[in-house]
Amino acid sequence: MALTERPGMAPLFLVSMATVGFEIALTRYFAVAKWSEYGYWVISIVLAGFALSGVVMALARDWFARHGTALLTVLPVLLIAAAAVGYHFVTTNPFNPLQLQNQATFGPQLYNIAGYYICLLPFFFLSGLYISLCFVLNDTQIGRVYGFDLTGAGLGALLALGLMTVVHPFQLLPCLLVPLFAAALFARRRRLAVGLAALVALAGGQALLLLGDAASFNDYKAIYAPLHVPDSRTVAEIRSPRGLYMLLDDFTERVDTDVSNNAGLLGLPGPPTSFGLYRDGNRLASLPRPGPVDAGYAAATLAALPYTLRPHPRVLLAGASGGFRIAEAQALGAASVDALEPEPVLRGALRQGLGESPPVTAGGTVRILAESPIAAVRASGPYDLIDISADFLDAAEANTSAFATEAIASYMKALTPGGIVSLPASIREFPAYAIRVLATARAALLQAGITDPAAHVLVYRSAWNVRILLSNTPFDAARIAAAKSFCDERSFDISYFAGIDVAAARANIYNDLPAVSFEEGEVTSGEGAHDAIADEAKPVLLGQSTESARAFDLSPITYDRPSFYAVLRLSQLGTILQRLELLPQAEIGPLVNLAVLAQAAMVALLVLAVPLLGGRRMRAGGPGVLRAILYFSALGLGFLFLEIFLIERASFYLNDRTSGFSLVLTGMLIFSGLGSMMEPRFKADPRRGIVIAVAVILAWGVLLLVGLQDFMLATLGLPWLARAAIVVALVAPASLALGLPFPLGLGRMGSGGFLPWAWGLNGAFSVVSTPLANLMALQLGYDRVLLAAMLLYVTCILAFPRLRKST
Repeated sequence: MALTERPGMAPLFLVSMATVGFEIALTRYFAVAKWSEYGYWVISIVLAGFALSGVVMALARDWFARHGTALLTVLPVLLIAAAAVGYHFVTTNPFNPLQLQNQATFGPQLYNIAGYYICLLPFFFLSGLYISLCFVLNDTQIGRVYGFDLTGAGLGALLALGLMTVVHPFQLLPCLLVPLFAAALFARRRRLAVGLAALVALAGGQALLLLGDAASFNDYKAIYAPLHVPDSRTVAEIRSPRGLYMLLDDFTERVDTDVSNNAGLLGLPGPPTSFGLYRDGNRLASLPRPGPVDAGYAAATLAALPYTLRPHPRVLLAGASGGFRIAEAQALGAASVDALEPEPVLRGALRQGLGESPPVTAGGTVRILAESPIAAVRASGPYDLIDISADFLDAAEANTSAFATEAIASYMKALTPGGIVSLPASIREFPAYAIRVLATARAALLQAGITDPAAHVLVYRSAWNVRILLSNTPFDAARIAAAKSFCDERSFDISYFAGIDVAAARANIYNDLPAVSFEEGEVTSGEGAHDAIADEAKPVLLGQSTESARAFDLSPITYDRPSFYAVLRLSQLGTILQRLELLPQAEIGPLVNLAVLAQAAMVALLVLAVPLLGGRRMRAGGPGVLRAILYFSALGLGFLFLEIFLIERASFYLNDRTSGFSLVLTGMLIFSGLGSMMEPRFKADPRRGIVIAVAVILAWGVLLLVGLQDFMLATLGLPWLARAAIVVALVAPASLALGLPFPLGLGRMGSGGFLPWAWGLNGAFSVVSTPLANLMALQLGYDRVLLAAMLLYVTCILAFPRLRKST
């Protein structure tokens, strides 16, 4: 079909920008108002909408081509309306994740999730239709179209992230309607009428979103109760791509630490009142009120024992807990404190204060540093005590790497003789978390050259938390006796030391901790006092199997498999679904990935069926259809596999998930867009282009598999800007190559129904790729995800589509 009028690229650029911006705005809404894991489930409809648009376009390609210019004129106006109305109904949806985890109440929540799909699918379907139509109407300029699509998406991500610094997360979408309005102004037909319609849609959408704003914190979020107690007030608020930070002043806020019930008998005060700092509605830390910090309670805390065993230590403190842990360390006699606070807002509160909370007095024996513990021990060791705060793990996603086998081994090598590493673990929900930290500690001690790990470990606990102490010299009788005395005075329990008699120790347990069977959902121990940690500590340290290991994945945490909370065995999915009400929020992620994968598989099957549904013209492709299925499916999987691998590695390197995500996402989109614009250079010999692109990707992948981890560790001490530049430099060459295979393959599909079908096929398998890659990383590690991506691109060479005539 000859087309006399081809659309310009500026509207496509703006539509792509707004689409990715809307996706990120939805991510922020769910992270603040609900839980981010469920937001990921709902937002998976984005690429599903793209895939479905490709199906519709493929089945009715001729009609869309005949009316293409008119549709491109009207679609931006419809997109404004669909975005505004869809987001409004998202914010009014009464979805409650806690009820979804209860078999008696989950039914209505499935309807609420379906409601999210109904609200969001129109926008992303229309957006996919717009982009797909641009490919059809510009079938001789595929590389150029794809380049504007990707670069627009990359800058849309940057725009959304930049807006988060000034705009409340609930108000992001009104700003993102403006690029759609601008796209409508580029209409080639009836410009005045379309402009007026777009203006009316924009004004109506803004009025609906700003005047009918129903977004708020759900009542199960940690911030909800303190935000609504009498006289509660917000004394500071920070808007950032990392989250919405709110500092609350109310009578419920106190220092969040594990203090002995015997503090009064010891003549020690209780923790003082404080401000409460929340991020996205979740409690992050306590911040001190004006005036001197009274840390007299420090000697009654669970974390105080190492300071008794190693008097006047030089301390590396990972996580300052708003400054209270620094005051505690000083009160316990620390000779010096290097306090690490990688979380930028917490670090800013320590250095400059936040709202009415004053800064921490540093200087002299106290340094406040931005490094991760891994970088700090390489730069500033040795230390007498490396103390990780109980809230450090949850302060930032990237902090999970501090609990990896390789990290703990590096801590052991940075200790002075007789030094101690103090690791926290919570037993509020699953004692298995503490057992997994023990298994990781054993692997780390072996890696550090200690042949008898069991002699170098001491474990003690309260009712809610465990401390695992590791030393580079065995814990001798004197230190064990001192630990027993410390715990007896504070009603803490010792769960393990070399030579412990577990049966005899049960007679003097202060905090009963019976074993719980996850399979049966009930306590399995008999009468009397119990210590489930003591029952399994020795076998774990000896490398033996335990009851928990049969129910949970207790494999050591590593840089390649850093997920701390992923202890559920997905092979026992039936049992997990029966015990949904017992699952902590942190364990929901893998189940959400499974749900998204199931949904994505159904969408992919629908797209795969298009050649069967599209009549004789589509079925005539024969073996060429099979090659196209392999090619575009592999592209959809491979691109996202590489993106997820790079985001994880960049997050580790920058010690910040948000920065890693931002740099990798925008870098890959923009450089891939630039790479796709090189497609005309290979029109004469497209197979040569795909071979060159895949060769670059494979060589780059091999270099990363062989040397990336060592390179990152060797350069962790560089300034953040230098490391960020290195991330961009690592992303750029592969991304340029990644931009070529899709337009090269799409150019072989002709201008008939196969072209939008291939577009939809790529979108459908992009939906599959994200949950599949996440699950692979949990089970096999991120290096296997990279290796799988490389194999997928090899498949692209073998399945490169044969030339198809235009229809």
